[in-house]
Amino acid sequence: MKKIGRNDLCPCGSGKKFKKCHMGREDELSWDGMGDISIEMSAMITSLPEVSYGRSQEMKDALDIKELTGSSTGIKFVDLKEYTDLSLFGSSHPQASRGSSGGVFINLYKTTKSDPDNIYLAISRDIDDSTLIHELSHILDYLGGSKLMPGTLKPLSFESEIPVDHLEHPEEFGYWLDYLKKQFSVQPDADDAIISYLYENGMLIKGKEIQEKNTLILKSKSDRILRFLSEKSQEIDALIRNLPGYIGSREVKE
Repeated sequence: MKKIGRNDLCPCGSGKKFKKCHMGREDELSWDGMGDISIEMSAMITSLPEVSYGRSQEMKDALDIKELTGSSTGIKFVDLKEYTDLSLFGSSHPQASRGSSGGVFINLYKTTKSDPDNIYLAISRDIDDSTLIHELSHILDYLGGSKLMPGTLKPLSFESEIPVDHLEHPEEFGYWLDYLKKQFSVQPDADDAIISYLYENGMLIKGKEIQEKNTLILKSKSDRILRFLSEKSQEIDALIRNLPGYIGSREVKE
């Protein structure tokens, strides 16, 4: 990969120096220069042994990706710790270092060179059902929805001054999350329950609007989401109070 100097402009287009922007967070960049990734470096990831943790294989086998999305792309699961231990392209993730349940949709720029036919999902041994359907929703959304890749939208979030969660979880993601939680009878965690609630109420931003990158429209849509969350804070708190990931009351006090 072409080395980026600490004082070079960040490739994300923010106008900041690399050291003050994505240095140490290279995994969040969406790279256009596929030639910068050698096939040998890519193969270090795609040659990792496939794993089957939790219900990952069951869910994978039950999903007809071609029928659902129109894409013949496959899904491969690899071990999250083994992936992060490669220390390639900013592959460090907090889930692995904490040893907790987690999953990572591996940026395609890292894997396409050596395996263009599959999307790779790195998962921990103790991955739970909620995390699995969240990451699988990202994959289905990428293949047959918004076409947005998680982990690549922080530059747009910075430019538009809206929460990155509003960009990474568009309306199409909400559709797939709703589909998967019903398909596999999974109770989402608190954060995903909020996303589902926003989807059911028609509040999520459409992928096309995010792709167009009109910051005025995106800011307006994001502000609408925030107002809705504030107005419905009591109802939402009651909805998520007993779910995993609940961090305390989110009610807006008078």
